[in-house]
Amino acid sequence: MEIIVAPLVVSVISSVLALMIVVVDGIVNNYGEVEIDINDGKKKLKVKGGAPLLQTLSSTGIFVPSACGGRGSCGACKVKVLSDVGPHLPTELPYMSKEEIKENIRLACQIKLKKDIKIYLPEELFNIRKFKGIVESLKDVTYDIKEVRIRLVEPNEINFKAGQYVQLVIPPYENIKEPTQRAYSISSSPSDKNHIELLIRLVPGGIATTYVHKYMKEGDVVEVVGPFGEFYMRDTNADMIMVAGGSGMAPIKSIILDMWERGITDRNVWYFFGARSKRDLYYVELFQELEKKWPRFHFIPALSEPLPEDDWKGEVGLITNVLDKYLSSVIPTDNSKEGYLCGSPGMINACIQVFDKHGIKDVYYDKFA
Repeated sequence: MEIIVAPLVVSVISSVLALMIVVVDGIVNNYGEVEIDINDGKKKLKVKGGAPLLQTLSSTGIFVPSACGGRGSCGACKVKVLSDVGPHLPTELPYMSKEEIKENIRLACQIKLKKDIKIYLPEELFNIRKFKGIVESLKDVTYDIKEVRIRLVEPNEINFKAGQYVQLVIPPYENIKEPTQRAYSISSSPSDKNHIELLIRLVPGGIATTYVHKYMKEGDVVEVVGPFGEFYMRDTNADMIMVAGGSGMAPIKSIILDMWERGITDRNVWYFFGARSKRDLYYVELFQELEKKWPRFHFIPALSEPLPEDDWKGEVGLITNVLDKYLSSVIPTDNSKEGYLCGSPGMINACIQVFDKHGIKDVYYDKFA
């Protein structure tokens, strides 16, 4: 329980602190015009001071990853600051290693532009774009997960690596007065450049998920920013052990479809998907059909609490226990292994422990907050 609760506590405390800092600092201060020097003068921006670095860069068409939309609760918007902007804030420290603090890595959403600043940004961020699209279809794949298919309009094509994510822009609605952004992994294959599909689970009280499940309609115009992320298939010959749960299905599905379509079928792939009961399973037929065509692909769904009416004949138990069983007695040990994990922090941390037990050190993951 400690593994699951700790990240949530840090996220809530950081969000509250971030809000307090913004309110106090924004009461009377007017910082005039400031300059943002990016990558030693490669790009210089004259902007109005006072706003957070993250939102200011976004307004100029430079999009830094931010899974929480700038609330200070995800730690994704890290940038290297090359000038003095003061000490790290309490809202930043939970997301920083000692090495990052020493190198003056900061959270862009927490840096208020009070004076000229010098920063370094990876070159790939300059290729991130904002896309306008139309909601082509909305499909309930489970009782609490919705498949959102978006047809891109402007621009009408996107290039991304299977496993990456975009930030969906949520417009104001009801008591939500300002647009916000949330990160969602792309579940569709990169081969379809004109569409993206997202899998969005309803979180009670969640600003973005409530909008998608209760207010979004087919035909709506939406905006997404991206692609972002380093969760993608590594180009090796290692066997791939993939584990997901809930909407963590999204990037794994994209990677598997991409491998099949590109003919990368000489690698052994084991895909473990954990669910509570049968009503939490989806895309089962898709992966079962893929198993028939792809001899080296293995799909292992498991239910932790199957209902009597489920009449379940498959694996039962926590997905980590099923993973451990297969690594111990089913999956051959004659080749190197890579782990690919997507889901809740608790599930991922537990899976990493199982991988450590079996000597699997190359593990890539995408933690869904």
